[in-house]
Amino acid sequence: MFNLQGRVAVITGASSGLGMQMAHGLAEQGADVVLLARREDRLRKVAEDIEGQYGVKAYPIPCDVTQLASVQAAVQAALNRFGKVDILINNAGIGSVMPAEKMDDEVWEHNLSVDLTGVFRTAREFGKVMLEAGYGRIINISSMYGMVGNSATPASAYHAAKGGVVNLTRALAAEWADRGVTVNCICPGYFETELTADTLKTEEFKAYMERTVPLKRYGNSGELNSAACFLAADESSYVTGAILPIDGGYTCV
Repeated sequence: MFNLQGRVAVITGASSGLGMQMAHGLAEQGADVVLLARREDRLRKVAEDIEGQYGVKAYPIPCDVTQLASVQAAVQAALNRFGKVDILINNAGIGSVMPAEKMDDEVWEHNLSVDLTGVFRTAREFGKVMLEAGYGRIINISSMYGMVGNSATPASAYHAAKGGVVNLTRALAAEWADRGVTVNCICPGYFETELTADTLKTEEFKAYMERTVPLKRYGNSGELNSAACFLAADESSYVTGAILPIDGGYTCV
């Protein structure tokens, strides 16, 4: 079960963090992976590591999800290399932390451009390929902050965009359900990445997690992979429109 051999998976934001982790997770299950991000040098290193560890094909493509031409070029490059795309993990994102009253329109619009419009644009362009083939698995990465507010860090634009991803997932799932394409959403909680490690390991944030996360810790590298593989699998054909929090229980209390 959940064998992904013969499948081609595209992962955005794959040069580091959760995107890189999920790329490893799908490759470990046998999928060939197409790695998208802006940092080409980092992508090439991730591709080399994946091919060396799992014996699958890993294809790095520089891509900026805020630019339609860049996304369309990535679609064509993936098709030229593999002839199909079966799985898309929409992971590329940013997050601006600042009080709402100090947030100007430019910051707000940039967050929505990457975290929401970028998700829609990428799902639409790769979705066209999947709809034509009559098969596809789209997994949008939102956040637990797309489901609830928070009292730790002010990030209203991030909350708004990630909340939009949650309901965009439901809309696309309903629209494409009878055409062979499932659309689901993962909402990660606090995970250690190169961007978050310093904050998560502070005594102040450890105390905050003790109060707010039932498991009383942040997520470790790889703890998102099982959900990605589950939603990407052939066996999950009856799962669509699901919103899956992986947050140590943060949103259940």
